[in-house]
Amino acid sequence: MTCWTIRDARRGDVDALLGLWERACASASVSDRAGPLLELLAFDPHAIVIADAGSTVIGSVIAAWNGWRGSFYKLAVLPQHRRRGLATALVREGERRLRERGALRFDAIVADDDAAPMGFWTAIGYRIQDDRRRFVRDLA
Repeated sequence: MTCWTIRDARRGDVDALLGLWERACASASVSDRAGPLLELLAFDPHAIVIADAGSTVIGSVIAAWNGWRGSFYKLAVLPQHRRRGLATALVREGERRLRERGALRFDAIVADDDAAPMGFWTAIGYRIQDDRRRFVRDLA
């Protein structure tokens, strides 16, 4: 039985989203602040997919489209709601949305020192791309 609803995040969800990421021990980044999230929602109101149970945000994923490919960031589910298919449901909804926009390929940014997410992405059909590395430059 599904005990959650999957929907677009709204401006009023930003504080709950930041709290979810903290409680779910999601890897922190420089853009984990209200301002950048509000800017993302203004730019693409469908980019942040959340799951709620009642009035509590229990899971999320950012499914971003850059016109070239779909990318997943910040997949997070509260510990007490894990292993029930919620993370898979969030990713599949993100994939559906990205396919509608024309994505032919998806990637997921995952911390390589955390075994649980590595196993999750592999289990749902993603593979590690060994022949590429990601370069970043933080401006904050």
